[in-house]
Formats: sequence, C-alpha cells, structure tokens
Amino acid sequence: MLFTAVMLLLVCGVVMVYSSSSVVALTTYHDASHFMKRQIVWAAIGLAAMAILMQVDHEKLADKRVVGGLLILTLLLLIATFLPGIGRTVNGARRWISAGGARFQPAELLKFTLVVYLSSYIASKGTRIRDLMNGLVPAYVVTGTFLLMVLLQPDFGTVMTMSVIMFIMLFAGGANLMHLGGVLALLVPFAAAAVMFKTYRLKRIMSFLDPWADPQGAGHQIIQSFLAFGSGGVFGRGLGEGRQKLLFLPERHSDFIYAVIGEELGLVGALGVLVLFCIVLWRGLRIARLAADPFSRMLALGITLLICIQALINMAVVTGLLPTKGIALPLVSYGGSALLVTLASVGVLLNISKSTA
Repeated sequence: MLFTAVMLLLVCGVVMVYSSSSVVALTTYHDASHFMKRQIVWAAIGLAAMAILMQVDHEKLADKRVVGGLLILTLLLLIATFLPGIGRTVNGARRWISAGGARFQPAELLKFTLVVYLSSYIASKGTRIRDLMNGLVPAYVVTGTFLLMVLLQPDFGTVMTMSVIMFIMLFAGGANLMHLGGVLALLVPFAAAAVMFKTYRLKRIMSFLDPWADPQGAGHQIIQSFLAFGSGGVFGRGLGEGRQKLLFLPERHSDFIYAVIGEELGLVGALGVLVLFCIVLWRGLRIARLAADPFSRMLALGITLLICIQALINMAVVTGLLPTKGIALPLVSYGGSALLVTLASVGVLLNISKSTA
C-alpha cells in the first residue's frame, strides 16, 4: 500500500507538473514539456535509488562511519552553496549548487541526513537520552549547527520543518518532555526575531492575516491560490483547463501545485492527494511500530515525518491555513533534488518494512 500510494503521487506529480507548467515553459523555453521532461529524468534517477535502497540493509545506516560520512558530505555541500562559481542564487537565496548544467539543493539531502543521524544517536543513547547534558545537548549542537547554515542561505522553512521533526523524534525516543519544552521556550524568541527583522517574512505574516490588504503585493500569491480552489468546485474545470496557471499564480508548478490540482481536479482531486498522503502516514507509522529495533523504529518514524509534515505544511500554506512559505509538496511538486531524496528515503522505508514482514 505504501509503494502504491507513493507511485500514484509520483504519477500525479508528473502529470500536474506538465499541466501547470506548460504555458510558462512554452513562453520561456519554447517547449511546453520542458519542466515535465526534467521531472521525468529526476523521477527515473530517484526510482533507481529507491530500488537499490530497498535491497540494501537499512541497518548499515546505523554505522557511525556511514553517519559521519553523510554529515561530512552534507556539510561540504552546504558550504559549497556559498562559494562563487559553484553556489547559485535564485530569488535572493543561495540554496543551490550547479554542476554540468544540473542543480542540486543540499538542504534536501540535509533533511535525510539529520533523520539518519538522529535515529542513530537516539538508538545509541537508549535511556540516557533523558539526561539533558549528556543526552539532548549533543543532538541540539549537531542539528543546530547544520540548521544555522541553512538559515544563512536563507531557508527558514527547512529550519522550521526539521526543528519540528527533531522534537518529535526526540520525544518519541524517550527524551524528557520538560527538557524539550525548556529548549523550545528558549528558541521561540529567536524564531520571532528571525521573522520580525526580515521584512519579507513579516510581510508574509501580515498577508496571511489579511491577504486583501495588499492584493497586488504580498497577498497576491495566496489570493490567486484561493481563486484557483474556488473556481475548481467539486469536480474541477478539467485536467489542463485551469486558468490561474496562465501566468497569474506564482510558483504554479512547484510550491503552489496543489492549487492547480484543486482548480483542475476539484475537491475530489485535492482530497484524493490528501488521502494518499494519509496512507503514507498510516503505513509509515505502522512500519515504525512493528520495527524490531530502536534504530529502525526511529528511522521509519523520521522518514514518515519528513514526507508527511512537509505535505501538511504545503497544503496548509496553499489553502491559507499557514503563512506563505517555500515548502514543496513531496513527490508532486517540480524539483529534482527533493524528488530524488524523497524517493531514496521511501526506498529505505520499504526496506524497513521488509524486515517487519
């Protein structure tokens, strides 16, 4: 069921990337299938990685040398985003590295790396995770160092997402709730300052509270998303018949692809995508519950959270339940780095599932 749900989301993604991007691709690249072709290539690479990782024993990821290697590789890639000639700036953010005409976003690999690191760390600590200085602090220091680098890119969405996943994993691993709450209370002022002292983030909060106060500026994107959902009705306008993708809705094939789904496939299509993610959540949590050892349990939980929390945030943003943030819809939105890492992560999750059979 997990495999089927993932494949259906992947197919839906390829179809909707073409439908949502064909106009802008034709306008910009004179090829309506430009973005779809790239998505298919990344999907093929991701499926190959998934197939390999389904066969490789996931417990090898618990090896300290493997964890250390992942951390070092991810660190080097994050540093590379700041190097001239290697790092690439898009919309004011240095989140990508370019090589041979291809772009890769190291923050996507970081998500998987931190899940592996936290799973290995929590499993190795056992009941000592309840100790603040010897249990939680080392995890905070390592995770915080990487997230600080991501924040400097800047990528506030990834920082918040991984912070939530970290707290849930530590809590599930047996960490003291008072310790977690205390650290959370200390971080709230820093998060608030990160928003207040960046004008564009503050504008997003204000447009979330009242998008129509600035309909041509900060509120434009979410208003166009509302129009897409509203015009889709129950059954949608029909595949390919959406109007908001005609250069009205920004990020139509990436962060806001769910709005295009809502307009073209209606409430039925939007709920269908939501149900598929619920299946992924259900099966992932079941795999975690049935896993035979602490590392496998934490790894299955972390991967499941990684996919489903991002999906939840994306759908909440697009429907106006959260302030606008650049979080893609896993397996559906256009984006090679995210698709590759997500499919590879699913391969690991399926390998854990095989061990529980």
